Amino acid sequence: MTELLAPAGNVEALDAAIGEGADAVYLGLKSFNARLRSSNFAWREFEGAVESLHRMGRKLYVTVNTVCTEQETERLYRLLSYLNKIGPDGIIVQDFGVVRMCQEFFPALELHASTQMNVESADAANLLAAQGLKRVVVARELGLEEVRSIKARTKAEIEMFVHGALCVSESGLCQFSSFLGGKSANRGMCTQACRRIYNAEIYNTGDQGYYFSPCDLQLIEHVPELMQAGVDSFKIEGRMKSAEYVGAVTAAYRYVMDHWEQDQKGSIAEGRRILSTDFARSKTDYWYGFASVPDGIQGAGEKILNPKQAGGTGIFLGTIAELRAANAEEKACAAAFQKKAPAEALSAGDGGKDDAADEIQMAIIHGGSYDPDAGDSIRLHRRDDTGRVSHKVRLVRTDARGKRWIDVPSGFTRGDSVYLLQTKSMSKRYKRVLPQDLSRFRGQPGADRLPVLDLTPVERGGMRNFPEGLYVAVSTTADAHVVQAAHPVRVIIELNSETSYDFLHKDSAEKALLPYSRKMTIIALDPFAAEGDIPALRNVLSVLLERGYTQFVVNNLAQIELLRGKKDVSLIAGPFLYTFNRWAVSFLENQDIMALQMPYENSEDNIEETFKTAEERSRVLLPIFAYPTLFRMRFKLPSSYDFTYFSDKEQTGFKVNSTPDGSFVMPEYPFSIIDKAESLRKKGWKRQLVDFSKTKVTKSDIRDLLSLLRTKGRIEGASRFNWKDGFYNPEKMEAYQAANARAAQTRKESVERHGAARNVRRKR
Repeated sequence: MTELLAPAGNVEALDAAIGEGADAVYLGLKSFNARLRSSNFAWREFEGAVESLHRMGRKLYVTVNTVCTEQETERLYRLLSYLNKIGPDGIIVQDFGVVRMCQEFFPALELHASTQMNVESADAANLLAAQGLKRVVVARELGLEEVRSIKARTKAEIEMFVHGALCVSESGLCQFSSFLGGKSANRGMCTQACRRIYNAEIYNTGDQGYYFSPCDLQLIEHVPELMQAGVDSFKIEGRMKSAEYVGAVTAAYRYVMDHWEQDQKGSIAEGRRILSTDFARSKTDYWYGFASVPDGIQGAGEKILNPKQAGGTGIFLGTIAELRAANAEEKACAAAFQKKAPAEALSAGDGGKDDAADEIQMAIIHGGSYDPDAGDSIRLHRRDDTGRVSHKVRLVRTDARGKRWIDVPSGFTRGDSVYLLQTKSMSKRYKRVLPQDLSRFRGQPGADRLPVLDLTPVERGGMRNFPEGLYVAVSTTADAHVVQAAHPVRVIIELNSETSYDFLHKDSAEKALLPYSRKMTIIALDPFAAEGDIPALRNVLSVLLERGYTQFVVNNLAQIELLRGKKDVSLIAGPFLYTFNRWAVSFLENQDIMALQMPYENSEDNIEETFKTAEERSRVLLPIFAYPTLFRMRFKLPSSYDFTYFSDKEQTGFKVNSTPDGSFVMPEYPFSIIDKAESLRKKGWKRQLVDFSKTKVTKSDIRDLLSLLRTKGRIEGASRFNWKDGFYNPEKMEAYQAANARAAQTRKESVERHGAARNVRRKR
C-alpha cells in the first residue's frame, strides 16, 4: 500500500498532517537539513513526536539531507548518534559521508536517499540499495514511464514528490544561490534566486520577466496510475508552508488514494476541489503526458515556465498604497491576537518567520478584489524583489475616511505587492500530536568524539592514468582541437548529443574525428542520468569501451553502476558527486574510485582540511578556471525565450544555452584562481583543471590563458566563488553579530562610565 508522506515544518503542521490522514511525516531538526529557514523541531518536540507517532502506528522521518564540510563531521557524528538512540523510522540523506558514517557506526539507522542525491534511474537506486539504503526519493524531472521502469528494475523502495514547489534545476545540481553569496542549496540555504525577476537582452532591447520561476507540481490526477505502478510513498513538499496548506493538501491526496478504486473520476474531482484553497502558484504535471524523452525535452519547459508569473505564491491582493506607524493600542491588540493564535502556525514562506507584534506597521492595500481580514495569511513581496515575508493579519482598522488599514511587517514600503495565502475560514483545529508534558524528554546530541578516518593509500602505480599537470575540459570536438595549444596532459571531453557522434564514428580515411589518443582522452558523463536515457547511455558506453576508451569522469551513481568492474577502466569522481569531507571520499573509495575532481563550490580551507597530505592531494583534480553551470534544466527553453544573456537587478550577467540535452545557465564571467596556480602546486595540488565546458573556445582564449599562467595574472571581473570565504555559515554569522553587539554594548557602557566620572569630577 502506498504511503502518504506529509511535511511537518512546525508543530502545527504536524498536527494538520496527522489529522488529515498522513501515514508518515518528515521533519528537520536545527541543523543538517535542507530547510534551515523553516521553524524546525526542538529536541524535546522531536522526541515527543517520535513517541506519539509510534504509539499511533504512524512513521517519522528526519531530514539530514545536506552536504557537510570536514569541520562539521564531528557535529554530524553526534547528531547521528543521538538519532540512533531516539529511533526515528528513517533519515533522509544527501551526503555520501552520512551514508558512510552510518555504515560504520550506526547500521541500525534506516537510510533514505534524498532527491538532492540526484537519483533518477534504477541503476543508481540499485547501487544505493547494495550500500544498505532502503528507499530513494527519485528526481522530480521524470515521466510516468520512467517511474514505472525504475520500480520494475529495483528492489529499493521508491518515494516521489506528488505536490508542491518545483526546483527549476535538475535535482541536487543547483549552484546558483551558492555562487551569488555562499548560501548553498546543497546546505539548506537556497535563496530561490531562480524565482527573481531578470532583465533579458533581446535584439538589443531589454525585457523583464520571471524567466526561471516554475509552476508548482500537482499530480493528483495521476495518483491511480502511480499507485498501480507500485510507488511506495507519495511525498508532499512544503516544510516552509502553513499548517492550513499542509492539512488541505494531505486531505486531498488521502481522499483520492482511499477512493479512486471505487470512483476514479469522482475521487479526483473531489481531490481537486479540496485543493482549490491552495493559493499557491499555477499548477503543472511537468514531465507527465509526453510520449518520449525527446518530446519531454522539447515540451516540459512550456509546461512549467511563465515569465509573467511572479516568483511567489498566492492570490494578488494589490500593492501597499499608504503606510503609517502602529500606535500603542494597535500593538497591544496585535499582541493579544498573536497570543490567541500563535505565529508558529504561519507559513515561513519564501522569506522567513512572521514578525513579532511590536514590529508591525499599518498599511492600506489597493488594487485587488479581496480585503484581507484578521486571521488571514498573506505574503508580502518587496518591489525590488529583494525579499518576501509571510504574515498573519492580526487587526483591521477603518479610519474616518472609511479607509481600511491592516497590520503588515516592518521593512515593507509603498508599492510592495501583497498576496493572499490562506483565509481565516480555511483554518481548522487539529488534535495535538505531541504529549502535553515534554519535560521528560531531555535528550540532545552529546559530546561524542568522531574516530579518526584514514583514507585508503594509493597503490603503487595507481595514479598512472592520472598524471600531474594541466587538464583541459571542453564540450565540443572543435574546442578539443583548439585547446591543443595549451598542451594539456589530458583533455576531458563531455559526452553529449554532439560529441557522441564524433566518439563513435571515423572519417573516410578511418581516422578518429578527435585529435587525441585514447590514452590522452577522458570522457566526462552528464550528471543527470535519467531512466529514459539509460538504454542509450549503456549502448554508447559499450561501444566506447570496445573502441578503447577507458577513462571517464562519472557524475552520477548510475554511471558508477554501469562502469564499475569493467576491465582496465579508470573512474574519476566528478564535481557533482559531492566530496566535501573525508567520509564522502571514503564512500567513493568503496566504489573503487580513488581520483576526484573537486566541486566548484568548495573552498580552499575545506579542501585543505579534507586532504591533508601530499599523497592524499595527489588524488585530486582541482578546478582553477571554469564557467560553472549554475543550474541545469531537463528541457529546452520555450520558443519565446529568444535570448542568451540576462542580468539581475545588480547588473550581474548570466548566459543560458538551450540544447537537445537540456538548458544550462552559467555566469557571464568565469570562476578563476589561475593567479594562484603556482602557489597551489607548491601546496601539493599538482593536477589542475581549466574547464571550458558549455562555452566556445578561441585561439586567443588559449593564448590569454597561457599568458595568465606565466604571469600569475588575475582575470578582470572573474569570481572566486566560495574559494576564499567558504559557505555562508548562519551560526558563525550569528556569533559574529552577537560579538559585535557585545562590543557595542561594552563601548556604550564605557562611555557612560566615563561620562558619569566626568560629571562627578565637575561637581567636585
